[in-house]
Amino acid sequence: MSLLFTPLVLKNQTLSNRIVVSPMCQYSAIDGLANNWHLVHLGQFAIGKAALIIQEATSVTIDGRISHGDLGLWNDKQIAPLKDIVDFVHQQGSLIGIQLAHAGRKASTEKPWISRKQIRPDQENGWQTLAPSAIPYHVTEHAPVALSIAQIQQLITAFKDSALRAVQAGYDIIELHGAHGYLIHQFLSPLTNLRTDDYGGSFENRIRFLVQIIEAVQSVLQQQSLWLRISATDWADGGWNLQESIRLVEIVKTMGVEVVDVSSGGAVRHQEIMVKDGYQVPFAQRIKEDTSILTGTVGLIKRAQQAEQILQQEQADLILIGRGFLQNPHLVLQFAYDLGVDVPWPPAYARGLETM
Repeated sequence: MSLLFTPLVLKNQTLSNRIVVSPMCQYSAIDGLANNWHLVHLGQFAIGKAALIIQEATSVTIDGRISHGDLGLWNDKQIAPLKDIVDFVHQQGSLIGIQLAHAGRKASTEKPWISRKQIRPDQENGWQTLAPSAIPYHVTEHAPVALSIAQIQQLITAFKDSALRAVQAGYDIIELHGAHGYLIHQFLSPLTNLRTDDYGGSFENRIRFLVQIIEAVQSVLQQQSLWLRISATDWADGGWNLQESIRLVEIVKTMGVEVVDVSSGGAVRHQEIMVKDGYQVPFAQRIKEDTSILTGTVGLIKRAQQAEQILQQEQADLILIGRGFLQNPHLVLQFAYDLGVDVPWPPAYARGLETM
């Protein structure tokens, strides 16, 4: 029996299988508003029977966007077009999540197919970035401004307000983006957080921003499941590491985080990552074993048999895939065929079975 196509039961939701579309930025919004590109992009995965689609990093403030093309949920006008996407995904029988984020010092960049470079505050489509400490991501970049205590509190409220809007739009899953060197991760890592106040220094201080965001977001959730994406390690000496990730997960689990989406890296440019197929799976496995929380794993998981083996060996509970879905939006149907599992196709697509 295939575990990959076994439902996963959460407190208030059930995933029809264990395959999740990882959040992938599209850089295609204007003023943070979703449009037909996002509807078709996300909707196609639901047609293809993905159990859960997690929407791209969606900024809680206008200056928290990675690029000027990012989605946002910092005002009420942004709710309606997102609700259209949510409704369509639900009509196909899939669940949908939203990843709430703030890019911190990695904000204000150009769209990746143009350059990926930072856009300075005095340039078109650029703005002043913010971070725990005034350290640029690259020495050639315009430095971020270190957040004041008042600004930190405003950002915690911004996460809460965006979560409330996500609830109003009908999302099933709320995922907080605490990975890949974005703002929450910047607070976690001692390489990017040099503060000497209550938000820096000790482990307890460095996780305080995230802990307070979780408390604020939980206060507005209804039936939604709260997830957290983390970078298990910075892949750099003196940085955030697996042991700290385990300590963090033990804490957030008691606060109601139901699933941890385990990735790695992104905090600093001098990281040294040993990339290979499934290279991040051991992090998810270790966190799962040590904390007993539900874990999702990511990173170069390309084949159905590979994904199935990860679950059979109890290395993770969910498989999150990004680039594979860009290559084949109906990857779930292909994986089912590869494993000999009968998954009903959408009636309008059933003729495609005749050629398989």
